[in-house]
Amino acid sequence: MAIKLLDKGYNPKKVEEKWYQYWLEKGLFKANLEEKEQTFSMVIPPPNVTGSLHMGHALNVTLHDILARYKKMLGYNVLWLPGTDHAGIATQNVVERELEKKGISRYDLGREEFVKAVWQWKEEYGNRIINQLKKLGCACDWSRQRFTLDEGFSQAVKEVFIRLYEEGLIYRGDYIINWCPRCQTALADLEVEHEEEEGSLYYIRYARVDGQGYVTVATTRPETLLGDTAIAVHPEDERYQNLKGVTVFVPILNREIPIIFDPYVDKEFGTGALKVTPAHDPNDFELGQKHSLPMVKVIDERGRMTKEAGPYMGLDRFKCRERILEDLEKNGQLLKIEPIKHSVGHCYRCKTIVEPLVSKQWFVHTKPLAEPAIAAVKEGKTRLIPASWEKTYYEWMNNIRDWCISRQIWWGHRIPVWYCKDCQEIIVAKEIPKACPKCDSTNLEPEMDVLDTWFSSALWPFGTLGWPKET
Repeated sequence: MAIKLLDKGYNPKKVEEKWYQYWLEKGLFKANLEEKEQTFSMVIPPPNVTGSLHMGHALNVTLHDILARYKKMLGYNVLWLPGTDHAGIATQNVVERELEKKGISRYDLGREEFVKAVWQWKEEYGNRIINQLKKLGCACDWSRQRFTLDEGFSQAVKEVFIRLYEEGLIYRGDYIINWCPRCQTALADLEVEHEEEEGSLYYIRYARVDGQGYVTVATTRPETLLGDTAIAVHPEDERYQNLKGVTVFVPILNREIPIIFDPYVDKEFGTGALKVTPAHDPNDFELGQKHSLPMVKVIDERGRMTKEAGPYMGLDRFKCRERILEDLEKNGQLLKIEPIKHSVGHCYRCKTIVEPLVSKQWFVHTKPLAEPAIAAVKEGKTRLIPASWEKTYYEWMNNIRDWCISRQIWWGHRIPVWYCKDCQEIIVAKEIPKACPKCDSTNLEPEMDVLDTWFSSALWPFGTLGWPKET
């Protein structure tokens, strides 16, 4: 009788494939929907369909797998629900780069054909990711697999949008946002990566209208002075007490702007005088709202100067900076330049320097949502470990800005809104409306923007389990 010898080395591929297939055939990972007692459920944090899994995914799902198997051994009815995330701008950028290799842009294809191309990408790479999870031995219930753009999940997204809109927590308006000139879309604050960079601090003279000298400001962005609508100083800064009621000329354009007093100004930075450009800086925007300052948009969505920039119209924003500095120096208005290390915001996907600008977008009111979160920590219902992070948490929550949720991309959940072209009514609905409820017109135009990926990702834990239906 021949004796079968053991392999000289352990072959994981051979062993793991055999046993994983056995587990699947026996249905060992399927949750029993009839058994309601002693259940344990968790959802997989959905990987983006942008390529392949990385080591972080491997570590994460290993820990989840341990939990799922441990609970199953204790006799629990375990559901570990798998799925993938459409990843909005990230996936769109990847597909655009693939098209660029063929000399094609998304605009060449048009919206409908481009979205089809992204779905094809999703089928290929989404399946690759699922197969990789299986190779890792994940004890997921594969019969319950979900995707953040599947029909059931889309219904949950629409439901939340409509509820928040009806509660007054979602609105459309002009507000300062982060804009990526390359991706041609708005970005949430969390989608902007701030990097410390070596830069320059430019000291620029603004001539007083009364001819009594100058006011000097320090700025890292001289190109935005074309959109200045005020200069702000601290009310307790002794150096500037004589400037009450004084106006100055914006250099080059010679547009008259006021001196305003506000405690926001840092007396120690630069000269203690701050140029205020409400259309191109979030802090200046808040000052502008507070002091009823006009907004002058001098940089457009392509990162080029607008007609409001006068002789610099059409120039790239950074080329404009060079030209303005040359002109300021010729006019004797550039006093000095100092090196400075400062934080510069970049698009988290393409790394382009982000441009803050005022734009009409959809937003979520965050203050009413932050208040119970602040109270939960203060009352001890939620604990931060280590507690030293509480200060950071409170600073973030107390100074939170409204969340911009609209994106000017093509891949994602379309915002469930239509506009009546006859009476300008905004219609928010799950399904395409037949007519305007206000004037009965059928001349309706759909919102073309999609929702920020995180709007849908935040619903993952309960949207995957059938919400808003009772399941």
